[in-house]
Amino acid sequence: MSNNNDLIQALVAIVEGSALADSRHTRQAATDHTQGCYEVLFTTGTVSFPLAERATVAAQVAEWHQVNTLAQHYQTLAAGAELTPSLQAALLFARHLTFEPVSVTPQHLQALQQAGWQTDALITLAQVIAFVSFQSRLIAGFTVLNTLTETEAHQVKTLSAITAGRWHLQARTAGNRRAPQAFTRKELGWEPWLPPKPFDAFTEAQQQVLIRFGHQHSDYFRLLGHDQPVLEQRTLIDKGIFYTPGGLSRAERELAATVVSKVNGCIYCASVHARKASQLSKQTEEIALLLQVQPGDELSAGQSERWQAQIEAVAALSLTPPRLTQEHLRALQQHSLSTLAITDLIQSAAFFAWANRLMLTLGEPFIPEQEAVETGDAVKRASA
Repeated sequence: MSNNNDLIQALVAIVEGSALADSRHTRQAATDHTQGCYEVLFTTGTVSFPLAERATVAAQVAEWHQVNTLAQHYQTLAAGAELTPSLQAALLFARHLTFEPVSVTPQHLQALQQAGWQTDALITLAQVIAFVSFQSRLIAGFTVLNTLTETEAHQVKTLSAITAGRWHLQARTAGNRRAPQAFTRKELGWEPWLPPKPFDAFTEAQQQVLIRFGHQHSDYFRLLGHDQPVLEQRTLIDKGIFYTPGGLSRAERELAATVVSKVNGCIYCASVHARKASQLSKQTEEIALLLQVQPGDELSAGQSERWQAQIEAVAALSLTPPRLTQEHLRALQQHSLSTLAITDLIQSAAFFAWANRLMLTLGEPFIPEQEAVETGDAVKRASA
């Protein structure tokens, strides 16, 4: 993909030959497929979700993030949109996803359906909101990084601590399975609130895409498969951010995913990525400490100085609107994070703003039956 066709580069005013431009070239797959996802979502629309309505939602989400250049871009695309009852319902849903995705319940999806949103369009709506949340954080993070030089030697100021968000505490899921009530590294299941697309309902070519990425048996990915072009681009972005050599260690990219999930209250995402961060870093006690942080308590407390700097930067970027500053990035530089490593950290954090917003608003985690049985037996033994 040519540099003339890179919305992020244009809106951040990234100059070719700069350290940030070079880092994004090093992560070319993530750069290309971020643009690719934008084009899939905003080049054309559908009868059920026209382009002008998509852009209206996107402009509002970007405005809520206080990313004015992105909001103005989408406002231009939104020309001619009418504020219909279905679009009003979509904007209400977008507000929940933007500011507090953990607040969404199955009833919010039912309200959208009552306003005329069918499953295919509803999945695209969720992707528009979550993708613009990702875009907004890329632009916010890269804008700060773009104005910072690695040679600056300033005394890093004390930064306000970011705290953990709230999470679900209900005992049972909508499907009456046992629900986790605390963060964990154990494997969890995830049940959708909308019907996943059956595998045999995909075309043969679409089936091959699902198989290529290992998605064919996943309710989550077959649910997102209601808009497969977006799902494909999103998967390629994920691989371009998390499965690339050099820069930030894979363990610390997984740490970033875990931190974002603590801010947003996404127990499922945290369970997957805390487990990976523990395995790769061998710092199991530190990851356990992070998972145990309660709502309103400081996320970085008790961690090493290097991890404190990363946790605080990621958490600041994860707020709505983002609160990442040059002081956060200078703290990272003091721990020898290069521009490429900081780019990796920003992209990892931004991606999980997207992932959490889908996981939390389209379904919920559950404790697999065998795990639930074993836990129940342990409680009985302890009380005997």
